[in-house]
Amino acid sequence: MSPDPWVRAYDLLPVMLSVLLTGALVTLQVTAGAFVLAIGIGLVFAVLRTMPARLPRLIAATYVQVFRGVPVLTQLFVIYFGLAELGLRLDPLTAAIIGFGINGGAYLTEVFRAGIESIHQGQIEAAYMLGMTRMMGLRIIVLPQAVRVVLPPLGNFAVGLLKDTALASAVAAPELTFRGRTLVDQTYLSTQVYLLVAAIYLAMSLPLAHFVRRLELRLGRGRA
Repeated sequence: MSPDPWVRAYDLLPVMLSVLLTGALVTLQVTAGAFVLAIGIGLVFAVLRTMPARLPRLIAATYVQVFRGVPVLTQLFVIYFGLAELGLRLDPLTAAIIGFGINGGAYLTEVFRAGIESIHQGQIEAAYMLGMTRMMGLRIIVLPQAVRVVLPPLGNFAVGLLKDTALASAVAAPELTFRGRTLVDQTYLSTQVYLLVAAIYLAMSLPLAHFVRRLELRLGRGRA
């Protein structure tokens, strides 16, 4: 007679936690790398979206429509498998960071654009009168104020990105979900393993959401 699965899970708990926490570190690496990449891409294309010239706006709008319209899992497959057929082989971790970063940049483009456009146009005109260029006005005057506007959706994006990294297991990135699936294949303790996976995701996402909330309140006091 096979032992109770919960007893087996308890006996294997140290080993399972060690494996899953190793995957959790990779999850954090993918999240951090993709988040930084998405912010950089989002800022660049948000500035293009607000430029007076039509061509930059068209380029930015096309990028947003394409990468928001295609599922991120499909984009991961194209980056990991498609580029390999063209001779550019990326390791799973790099492919995941690039895939989530490019996809997230399309969403953050609209977030940053809304933040920039929420600042009164008169402030840019005042910057012109002080001899600043448009880029200087955006960097020195507009963007610091827009941060307060975009912080809530930016925080929500970060929490969502942390959870969405589970899709990276589809390209064999050794993150938390991939490690959990490997443990299930080895132990057949699917319920117990995935409960641990869920608990670790929760332990990572709750402090992040709390930090964003505190930062939002602190910036709100500064504005007041």
